[in-house]
Amino acid sequence: MGELRRRLLRLFGLAAALTLLATPVPAVAQERQQTPVTVPALTGWTPEQGSYTFGSGTRLVASGAAGRRVADTLADDLRTAGHGAVPVVTGASRPGDIVIDVRPSAEATLGAEGYELRSGRRLSLTGATETGAFYGTRTLLQLLAQGDRIPAGHTVDVPRYRERGVGVCACYIHVSLPWLENLVREMAYHKLNQLLLELKVKSDAHPEANTWGYYTKDEIRRLVALGDRYHVEIIPEINSPGHMDPWIENRPDLQLTDSDGVKQPARLDVTRPEAFDYYTGLMDEYAQVFTAKSWHMGADEYMLGSDYAKYPQMLRYARDRYGPGATPQDAYVDFVNRVQAYAAGKGRHLRIWNDGLTGANTVPVAAGTTVEHWLNVAVKPSALIAQGYAVMNASYSLYLVRGGFHSDTEALYDQSWDPRSFEGEKLTSATGVTGVTGAKISLWPDNGRGETENEVATELWPALRHIAQATWGTPRPDATYAEFTARGTAVGHAPGWRDLTTVPVADGTYTFRADGLSYTLSVLRTADGYATLRGPGGCLEMSGGRLTLNVPLQPGVEATWAPCDSTNTLQRWELEPAADGYHLINAITRMALSVTDDGRPVQYPPDQHTPALWHLS
Repeated sequence: MGELRRRLLRLFGLAAALTLLATPVPAVAQERQQTPVTVPALTGWTPEQGSYTFGSGTRLVASGAAGRRVADTLADDLRTAGHGAVPVVTGASRPGDIVIDVRPSAEATLGAEGYELRSGRRLSLTGATETGAFYGTRTLLQLLAQGDRIPAGHTVDVPRYRERGVGVCACYIHVSLPWLENLVREMAYHKLNQLLLELKVKSDAHPEANTWGYYTKDEIRRLVALGDRYHVEIIPEINSPGHMDPWIENRPDLQLTDSDGVKQPARLDVTRPEAFDYYTGLMDEYAQVFTAKSWHMGADEYMLGSDYAKYPQMLRYARDRYGPGATPQDAYVDFVNRVQAYAAGKGRHLRIWNDGLTGANTVPVAAGTTVEHWLNVAVKPSALIAQGYAVMNASYSLYLVRGGFHSDTEALYDQSWDPRSFEGEKLTSATGVTGVTGAKISLWPDNGRGETENEVATELWPALRHIAQATWGTPRPDATYAEFTARGTAVGHAPGWRDLTTVPVADGTYTFRADGLSYTLSVLRTADGYATLRGPGGCLEMSGGRLTLNVPLQPGVEATWAPCDSTNTLQRWELEPAADGYHLINAITRMALSVTDDGRPVQYPPDQHTPALWHLS
């Protein structure tokens, strides 16, 4: 470490010093010492004399359809990030240009996602595939976020693991589309490539299943198109045969029934042919909007808190299919395998959670299924790998639960956590590298009102950067966690990321008018970027109706006035600009207020009722 760098770290602190050091320094010796700051950290950097300077004459030079697509996306992102309009051209390059090359012959060195970056009088980005070249442009954007001058040098940057992901349960509790779009952009910026998304798409074939919170097919098409452009595969999940209540609460004929005649609205009866047809019909509807080549069926916690003995039809079904030695769990595995075969027939690869694989089955899960390991059960990751399954680390230690457990990112970093460290077992280097596909962090809404989306985002970004680092390169590139978080500060957010904490009106008292209703309300911005609306009767709140995960998710529930409580997230509102007014959207239910014919403010999904347009004066 140079004396100048040591003095800066002592005088200004780590984050300030790293920011200052990212500013161009004319001294050649300083340029040669500096390794560019990125997240994930570059896997290797060979410094050279001089630097590359991005300026008004810079062009993007690309050839071939793949190179042109990468360059077009980069040009859009440069403009969005405030770097101006950079032309995309073909032909010979000149000093100051950025050259983008997709060269399949480089696959032996770069693989499917690696890239080579060379910085000097011009800057070149080479990938064996379009994806690899794209990831090179993410590194370039991070460097330009710190200044227009990039030290001369060379790197070959290749990921250690092929699956680098984030899982989001946008199930039960709706997660807004702008929030998910922010997530896709941030994932791509940090070279994460899988968004595993459990959610409900509004069904045309089964309208009885369209309880809130669903997404319309057009909304999903928009999100998937963004993922495709930014090389983030968005893998859908309908959890089954457990956790099916969002889909079958109005279908008692498909619910598993115990020996006392009690129906289980969260459990699909896998012994009924109609249940399989229903589930695969939903898969077909999802195929209309998702382009991913994988399908996630969850398959977790099917018998959570119960016993197969309460469901004798499971044992009968298993023995009828597999003989007298079969177990009740074989009926569950049989359903998984039938879904696997159906998905494979449609060109899709199946993924499941691991906790249902307790060893009590005699029928093995079909070969080719990826197992996401989150819970320490009898069958360990090493055994799954030995049996030939691809295994992804989805450890509970990587969870973010609304109002509950939060991953301790700093502790994981200090422990040099990497994808070989599972719940209950740490694999050897050889086994981990060959048998583990990668890792993901997971976001769950167990207490739906425990935190708002914006609060979840604050917790998410450090965890996202950590999983990006741990799955792409060495798990601990810096000596301290403070140094690592300074990297995130230096590179900032992805181009196109939107600050969703902005309240479009100043704190104060306003008259709200819509469809014959008029309220005089005090608007006060909350710390997480929403607003509370205080009137004579207290604060406006969503409450009442049937609760799901502690949230009133029924359309048509009336907004009420309650004593103001700064900790009550159901009293937080988003003021969404629309025409010459605003829509009022509850921060938790994600439904907008409409006004009934008899003058009551009620919540509805926007595709069911046109939101009221509130005029403020």
